Amino acid sequence: MIFKYLALGSVLFLTGLNFSNVPGNTPPESPETTFKTLCSSCHGDVQAFVDRKWKHGTTKPELMASITHGYPDFGMPAWENTLKPEQIEGIAQLIQTSIEKGNRYSFASKPKSNVFKTEAFTAKLDTVAAGLSNPWGLAFLPEGKLLVADRNGKIYLVEKNQQKTEVTGGPSVLAEGQGGLLDVVLHPDFTKNHWVYFSYSAFKDAPEGKLSTTAVMRARLDGTQLSDQKIIFEALPYSKTRHHYGSRMVFDKNGHLFVTVGERGSEKTNPQNLDSDLGKIHRIKDDGTPVADNPFKDKTKGTIYSWGHRNPQGLLIDPATGTIWETEHGPRGGDELNIIRKGANYGWPVISYGINYDGKVITDLKAKEGMEQAQTYWVPSIAPSGLALVEGSRYPAWKGNLLVGSLRFKYLNRCVLKNNKVVKEEILFPNIGRVRNVKMGPDGYAYVAVEDPGYIYRVLVAN
Repeated sequence: MIFKYLALGSVLFLTGLNFSNVPGNTPPESPETTFKTLCSSCHGDVQAFVDRKWKHGTTKPELMASITHGYPDFGMPAWENTLKPEQIEGIAQLIQTSIEKGNRYSFASKPKSNVFKTEAFTAKLDTVAAGLSNPWGLAFLPEGKLLVADRNGKIYLVEKNQQKTEVTGGPSVLAEGQGGLLDVVLHPDFTKNHWVYFSYSAFKDAPEGKLSTTAVMRARLDGTQLSDQKIIFEALPYSKTRHHYGSRMVFDKNGHLFVTVGERGSEKTNPQNLDSDLGKIHRIKDDGTPVADNPFKDKTKGTIYSWGHRNPQGLLIDPATGTIWETEHGPRGGDELNIIRKGANYGWPVISYGINYDGKVITDLKAKEGMEQAQTYWVPSIAPSGLALVEGSRYPAWKGNLLVGSLRFKYLNRCVLKNNKVVKEEILFPNIGRVRNVKMGPDGYAYVAVEDPGYIYRVLVAN
């Protein structure tokens, strides 16, 4: 079954279906099975329809007309002689239900105040910093100041009164596309050694033009000056693309640093290739050397911890259990929340719940032996960036929940967990801006960073 739709301003026409896999042209009984048998080879998962723009309407009668009569001149077959009317109606209802899932993200207007009603309490967004561009990384200094890495390459020290001072001595970054100055974390013994770690898009000149990659620089912070700079990690190979850098970092209780690296848009060559650093999560010591028991010691630098990733932009470690949580961007549909396990393969692009941006099917597989399944996934894609685990006593109703930033729909997503599975979600602060990061501060409050214009908010309880 082929439906004609508009995507990215162009009309995309897909070819017709080969009927040879339908014995006697007699479809199965359920709409889900019928769709999978007859339609998914061209359209992928039915949930992906929520992410498409339609030319011929999305009401049930309009969908039924498209299925029944087709558009033969454009490769859309008519199904009226193959499917019964009730089967056509069932498929139309299935598609319509999928499309309507996107309506929950259709926020009517921008917020009129900084006060929001949540299911548990009334929240107030208190402005911590303003006048930023794209505050990608946040790190809390012991004396109550906030260190901010802005994607444009600037580093700021933010005081409690919102005053910000620029920090000098940071890395040289390629602030193009999705690249720039990205995450920042403090060494676990920062009070003693003052080490700070920055992830960023490093670059070099080559005959084919400027190339870039995800790198980590360690430096010593003294007031507003960085010194003793050293690049301790550099993902290879460099690439000419300007997207999918990944680039979240977190230290574990042993002082090992985890670094996420995207596949740089080369899904066919990097994420399933252990000879490439791209599309991986790496684990290194605080000086950049590999950890002795990393699972792939004979590959690249010996730093790979997990593989098969697309573009991971959220990462945290539960201090109580040691569980490593990660979010990563899928294609159109299929954004994931994962638990990261040593040596595990997360499947990209062999398995996926999404489709390509041009509407083409990437893979027919959603599961495969030896590849991890997500704890949950989002269709349509919310573009998750930033990830925090709610701890402490500030928000009793949220304790143990995950907070996930949404770049695409400009809100904060609350995930309620049970046995490490998401059992409920709540949309928080709709339309506040593209949420680039969310972190729990040492004061027990959640801090939310939005971009263009860049603000950092602290979530207060207003009642």
